[in-house]
Amino acid sequence: MNTSYESGHTTTPPRRSVFSRMTLVAFAAGAVLAGSIVAAAASGMGGGFHHGMMGGSYSAADVSAHVDHMLKHVYVEIDATDAQKAQITPLVKQAVNDLLPMRAQLQGAHEQAIQALTQDTVDRSALESARVAHLQLADQASKRFTQLIADVDEVLTPNQRTALAAHLKEMHAKP
Repeated sequence: MNTSYESGHTTTPPRRSVFSRMTLVAFAAGAVLAGSIVAAAASGMGGGFHHGMMGGSYSAADVSAHVDHMLKHVYVEIDATDAQKAQITPLVKQAVNDLLPMRAQLQGAHEQAIQALTQDTVDRSALESARVAHLQLADQASKRFTQLIADVDEVLTPNQRTALAAHLKEMHAKP
């Protein structure tokens, strides 16, 4: 279908397949699911992702209880079956366990940056080291997070991913 504009130009809109749109929606929904669970658990249950990662101290039992609570809520929203719950729960808990040790490393890199910024003279080398440490941690977390996204996506149906994406979009729209 050609579209005419007042300037006389015509364009043909690109063809998009349903598969590519559904794949994108499914990936996004899985990413949001995995991200919301891991971010909240890794953040130590509050204060937003960054503040939670940097402050507070929470026991493994606290984090586990929080993950369980979040998963129960998500399972209701997506109408997860018992079989899906049995598959997703260990995936998420393992990812959280893999990501939580990065918290201490992130705190160390953050302290290094603060120390470099508060010296009498600018320590560019220390700032660069802190920057590199942050990037390395971000890369490690991103790789683990991507693995979790793919694992969870394989468990959910396309309808569940779409429902989850709609729910999370609504949640994020609230102030």
